[in-house]
Amino acid sequence: MAGHNKWSKVKHIKARVDAIKGRVFSKCAHEIALAARMGGGDPDANSRLRTAIDNAKSVSMPKDNIDRAIKKGTGELGGDAIQEVAYEGYGPAGIAFIVEMVTDNLNRSAADVRSIFTKNGGSVATQGSVSYQFDRKGEIRIPADVIHEDQLMERAIEAGADDVRSDEDEHLVLTAPNELGTVAKVLRAAGLPITSEKHVSISQNPGVVTDPVIARQILKLHDQLDDYPDTVNVFTNFEVADEILDQLDS
Repeated sequence: MAGHNKWSKVKHIKARVDAIKGRVFSKCAHEIALAARMGGGDPDANSRLRTAIDNAKSVSMPKDNIDRAIKKGTGELGGDAIQEVAYEGYGPAGIAFIVEMVTDNLNRSAADVRSIFTKNGGSVATQGSVSYQFDRKGEIRIPADVIHEDQLMERAIEAGADDVRSDEDEHLVLTAPNELGTVAKVLRAAGLPITSEKHVSISQNPGVVTDPVIARQILKLHDQLDDYPDTVNVFTNFEVADEILDQLDS
């Protein structure tokens, strides 16, 4: 039976890896389709689409999947048109959530999102009742090892960016929403590899949770929203107090 048990474990691990890969591919496909819908299906003429395709290739997304996502975005596949939609809601302890989706069935997505919030101690909120707590920004991500932070700061600010934040892995360039494309174009022209280019919502006043039970509930809600097939982004004002981080890992 030892061999059987080993194979069962291998199958379980493979299933988890495939599930994670499937979610990654799904998010990549949504971004590709959305970029194609907004700017056309030619990556040479659509920088957002080119970035989305590069991101998909970096996680080994098959070419057929990429091509299908482009055609879905441009409407070549027929069927219901994809739409962008954002849902707002509150989780346990009043933590705010914004969930951005790309869907071809608004009724299904709305019902599913409401169900996820309800089952995890939260509730869907009316449009605008959460988003006012966030600042809308353009966000560009660049690997940290390709340029020094000071050099990037100078180029980015000259191009119209608001700020640059860096850690050991990557640089984060923040812009006004309407300046995202312009700044990204300048940085690309300088030969910098952009790994992500999108609009984000940044919390103005993060809510720090000090109760590990509440923190786990909020994390579960976040994960279920993020895992939903139509989800592109989940933004929240949730932060975990340093003293309970270790408890969440146990």
